[in-house]
Amino acid sequence: MALIRPRLTDHHGIMVAQQELDFAIPFFDEDIPLYVDPFMLWRSPSQQDQALHTSLINAFNHLGQLVSKGHEAQAQATLIAASECDEVGLGSSATRKGKRIGEGKAKEILALFKRIPRYSQSGFRHFEEIQLFVDGISKDRISDISCSFLKSFLIDFTIQQCDKIGIPRQAVDVENVYDYRKNVFETQRGLLLPVHPSDGRPLLFVPKRWLRFVPWLSYDDYFETYCPQDEISHKPEELTRVEVLDYNRDHYGIVDAYVQTKERTFEDCKNDPLFSQIPITSAKRKFAAIRKLPTGKDDNSDQKYEKAIGQLLPSLLYPKLDFAQEQARTDSGASIRDLIFYNTLSTPFLQDMHKDYGSRQITVEMKNVAEISREHVDQLNRYLAEELGKFGLFVTRNPLKKAVFTRTIDLWSGQRKALIALTDDDVGQMVELFESKQRDPIDVIVKKYNEFRAKCP
Repeated sequence: MALIRPRLTDHHGIMVAQQELDFAIPFFDEDIPLYVDPFMLWRSPSQQDQALHTSLINAFNHLGQLVSKGHEAQAQATLIAASECDEVGLGSSATRKGKRIGEGKAKEILALFKRIPRYSQSGFRHFEEIQLFVDGISKDRISDISCSFLKSFLIDFTIQQCDKIGIPRQAVDVENVYDYRKNVFETQRGLLLPVHPSDGRPLLFVPKRWLRFVPWLSYDDYFETYCPQDEISHKPEELTRVEVLDYNRDHYGIVDAYVQTKERTFEDCKNDPLFSQIPITSAKRKFAAIRKLPTGKDDNSDQKYEKAIGQLLPSLLYPKLDFAQEQARTDSGASIRDLIFYNTLSTPFLQDMHKDYGSRQITVEMKNVAEISREHVDQLNRYLAEELGKFGLFVTRNPLKKAVFTRTIDLWSGQRKALIALTDDDVGQMVELFESKQRDPIDVIVKKYNEFRAKCP
C-alpha cells in the first residue's frame, strides 16, 4: 500500500510537521491551493522581502519600457514566459501543470502602459492592479508572474531549505530564470535542486509568509468595497465584469484611491496558514451533534458521523499530526472511509509508532456502528500493510466488546499490529483538552494505546 497523497518530505522519509518548516511542502500530484501575493512582500518588515518586491516591480515595469521603445514583440514574449511557473506547484491544478497566457492577453496587459498615463509615466506600484483592468487575470496568474520574476531567489531559498532538513538534490536545468542585469529570461543548467520522482522535473519551494488564498488587491474586493457601481450602470445588479474593467481603464483615479486605501490598511494583510484549526466553539458544536446521532445508516447517520469526525479530528490532532486527506476504499463491496494523517515524528509516541510499527502515515477508520465487529477488525488489519504501517485507529461510538478486543490482542501477538478504538467519550475528552489547552488531545490516543499494550502478552 503506497503512501496516500505523498509530499516531497514523506517521499524522502523526512517526517516533519508542516508547521515546523518555513516553506510549503510540495505535493507530487496536485497544486497547493494557495498563491503568492506580491503585496505580502511590499508590506513585509523584512528588508529582503521589500527588496524582492522592488525587483519584481522593476522587472514588470521594464516591459513598459520595451513597449515605449517599440519592442512590443520582446515584451510580449517575456510576459508570456512569466505567466506560468510550474516548478512551485501553487494553485488549483490537479496535475501541477498550468497553461501560459496567449499573445492576445499579453497585448491587452501591455496596452495598459500606453492607455493609462500613470503607468506610461512612472509604471506600476503594484503590478497586481492588472486584475482591475484586464479580464481573465486572477490570483493564480498574479502568483505565477511573481514566482517567475523571483525564480532566482526561489532557487537559492530551495537549496538552503533542502540542506537544512536533508532533502536530496540532483542536477537539473531550470527554464525561464529572470536575469535582472540583462532583463531577459534564460535557462540555467546543472542546478542542484529537488525533483519530482516520476519525471525528474525540478521543484521549487515558496516561503509560507508570502502565501494567501486571495491577493490583498483583488477584483472581488474592489468590486464589493470600492467600485462606484451606480456610476457605471443604472442597473448595478446587472453590472458585468467587462463593464467594470472598461470603466476602470478610463477612470484610473478610482483604482488609485482603492490601492492607497489598501496600502494604509496593510497591517491587516496577513499570510494564510496552510491549515486552519476550527474554533473551539465549532469543535464543541460538532461533538454535540455527534453525540445526538444514532448508530447505523438510517437518515444518512453514517455519512453525517463521518463528515463531523472528518472535520473535527484534523483540528484536534494538529499540529502533532498533519492531515493528509479523507480516503474512501472498498473491502468486499463495502465502502469504508478513512482519515489519513502524516506521521510527523513530533512526539515520543509518534516516534514509537514509526519505530515499532513502521507507520509513516496514521490511518483512522470511522465507524458509526453500535459495536465494532470482528469483520471490521479484519478489514482494517488487511489494509494496514507496508508503507502505511501496522498501527491503526477506529473512531467509533462505543468500547470494543470483549471478544473483539481479544481479537486485537491476538493480532498484536501474531503479527505485531496495534489496532485501538476511540469512543465518543474519548473524542469528548479530546475536545475538552482542545478547549482547555492544558494538555494535547493526542494524549488521549497515547492513553488508549498504553491501555492496549498493558493487556498484550
